[in-house]
Amino acid sequence: MAAAAAASSLQYALHGVGAASSGKPRSAVPAARSVRVAAAARRRSWGSVRARAAVAANADAAVESKSGGHEVLLFEALREALIEEMKEDPTVCVFGEDVGHYGGSYKVTKGLAEMFGDLRVLDTPIAENSFTGMGVGAAMKGLRPIVEGMNMGFLLLAYNQISNNCGMLHYTSGGQFKIPIVIRGPGGVGRQLGAEHSQRLESYFQSIPGLQMVACSTPYNAKGLMKAAIRSENPVVLFEHVLLYNLKEKIPDEEYICCLEEAEMVRPGEHVTILTYSRMRYHVMQAAKTLVNKGYDPEVIDIRSLKPFDLHTIGNSIKKTHRVLIVEECMRTGGIGASLRSAIIDNFWDYLDAPIMCLSSQDVPTPYAATLEDATVVQPAQIVAAVEQICQ
Repeated sequence: MAAAAAASSLQYALHGVGAASSGKPRSAVPAARSVRVAAAARRRSWGSVRARAAVAANADAAVESKSGGHEVLLFEALREALIEEMKEDPTVCVFGEDVGHYGGSYKVTKGLAEMFGDLRVLDTPIAENSFTGMGVGAAMKGLRPIVEGMNMGFLLLAYNQISNNCGMLHYTSGGQFKIPIVIRGPGGVGRQLGAEHSQRLESYFQSIPGLQMVACSTPYNAKGLMKAAIRSENPVVLFEHVLLYNLKEKIPDEEYICCLEEAEMVRPGEHVTILTYSRMRYHVMQAAKTLVNKGYDPEVIDIRSLKPFDLHTIGNSIKKTHRVLIVEECMRTGGIGASLRSAIIDNFWDYLDAPIMCLSSQDVPTPYAATLEDATVVQPAQIVAAVEQICQ
């Protein structure tokens, strides 16, 4: 394949030229092999992603109680994860537009080119289909690429590579190839970015077999999910919201990861289960303050894993509250909320005391005008009204 050939050349450059430039004359092929063997040994030491969930659970439980730690913005937490994984595993590399010396459009990769060199932090032409395909080929050849879309909407140009190659090659090759690739970038409705820069691609990607999808919402889970995605043997799409990059939070100094398949209990409650993710987590929590003042006790869950859903956590909540409200920024037609509602009906129908309600964005292109833009996405007042209706 052209992608595999390009990746083979890149791999030769990464391990051959990189070795030569360090003053240690050795051939490229043995270097590449030794790097892959060392990385494989490291990955085996971690075991499966599900086994690492215990580490994530311990970190989740301990983060609130730790007096130490350091404050970071969300984009800085993502950057920390990249630096730690690139230092630990020489097969990890980054591709994308302006990810090198410019540092990325939202500075997630700032300083990485100086730390790791231009071949591990590779600036690419404006050609999403080409560099995403190169990332798939690099993953096939033993590297662990992180492909950044400058804006998630641009990755529609690479839809063929993400669907037909990234998601399916492990199966269509009969298990000969693994595709340990991370595809990440900013998306969601920002502030007057216009329709083409306000895409929510969850609904586009959720039906692709073999693809995992997660959405970060805090600096803590952004770092933990990024590290877990890089270590995963599966292709993972990490959704970052353009309006959350400057969120600040204290995170542990110690290493931690978050399970890719686990939801987060944000607020325990008794009256209604509110399922949400990404930016809408904050709209829900704003609404929750009003609801508590009105005598309601909502349980809020950040589902985090958009594919697959954590039906264990979701189900336990529904068995307690018997009412469900889904709040998303994705489009109503064919969105994550529609899939989640279907899964709940299939698995927990007998526990429901009221119809499932779903608040989603309007099925229209996102307007540029600020007032109209706000009208297309779910607002806290709508969440309050929906809970009052469900709990009647």
